[in-house]
Amino acid sequence: VQLQAFGGGTVQAGGSLRLSCAASGISLSVNYMGWYRQAPGKERELVAAMTTAGTTKYADFVKGRFTISRDDAKNTVYLQMDSLRPDDTAVYYCNRPQGLGLSSVFLSWGHGTLVTVSS
Repeated sequence: VQLQAFGGGTVQAGGSLRLSCAASGISLSVNYMGWYRQAPGKERELVAAMTTAGTTKYADFVKGRFTISRDDAKNTVYLQMDSLRPDDTAVYYCNRPQGLGLSSVFLSWGHGTLVTVSS
C-alpha cells in the first residue's frame, strides 16, 4: 500500500490550494481517509476526515475553510484549502483517520506535501 500526497506549494495568505492523495494497493472508497498536517516543532494533527459513506469531519481550526472530497474513479482523496493563513503552513499527509471521533489503523505513511502560506 502506498499513499502519496501532492499539490503543495507557496501561496499568499487568503489564497487557495488543492491537495491530492493518490493511493495504490488499496481502494479509498472502502476506507475512512483523512488529511493530517505537521508544522515545524509540532505534532502531527488530523485536520479533516471522510468516512466511506461520505460523511466529513473537520478540526475546528479549518472548519469553513477546508473541504475534503473523494473521487472513487481516480482512487484519490482531495483537500481543498481556501482562505489560507500563515499558521496553515505545514507538511500535509494523508492516511486513515485517528481523531475527530474516528478510529482507524494507520497505513504506511507516505511522503507529505509542503504547504507554505506567506503573510
